[in-house]
Amino acid sequence: MRDLFTPLAILSCALLPLAGCKIVKNPDPEAATTEAAGTTDEARMAAYAKDIWADKVLPVVSEHAVPLTELRAKIAAEGLEPAGAAHGLRPEGEANPWNFAATGEGVIIEANTASRAAKLMVDTDADGAADVTLQLGPVIRGTALRDAMPFLTFTDFRDQIEFAKLARAMNDLANAAITLPEGDLVGKTASFEGVFTLRNKGDAIELVPTQLAVK
Repeated sequence: MRDLFTPLAILSCALLPLAGCKIVKNPDPEAATTEAAGTTDEARMAAYAKDIWADKVLPVVSEHAVPLTELRAKIAAEGLEPAGAAHGLRPEGEANPWNFAATGEGVIIEANTASRAAKLMVDTDADGAADVTLQLGPVIRGTALRDAMPFLTFTDFRDQIEFAKLARAMNDLANAAITLPEGDLVGKTASFEGVFTLRNKGDAIELVPTQLAVK
């Protein structure tokens, strides 16, 4: 019966053209695979980062954010490990550095906005010296944003290259969220929320802001 069906179907189409009968080809699995393979790691990780940004990433930063002045005081008094255990975020494994979410406000001491690695150097403790660098980008060093997310695990991704491209995509979103006022920024007040990585107690703080207001 199956062998007779196709010729009969074709004959029916020929005899009844006004009925709109047509033969529909099945999708080609190889073509679908080729199309999927054409999507780059960058594009896939950028799409994924965008999907999780507002609903997951920003809430994690806000939930864990500690005033930067308090966090620095705790690190100075108790050490990095106790401060990290109390307020830090990091992937599994003691070899990984601590990542901290922090909020702060201070006077902009220096502004480098012409570079692709744009930065603001901010004094948050009113001693006249910058104590935190805000990385604006588009070139942003580090993977603090990715590594501070408890729901992102390396083993859930194909390899280290894909995981690195996710970090880059998240940094790109942080950069895209920043809007600066025109004119000289030195002397203005910067209010921020974001994350930074600290490997050693005395390391300089280079924070990636997820929220920034300058006035």
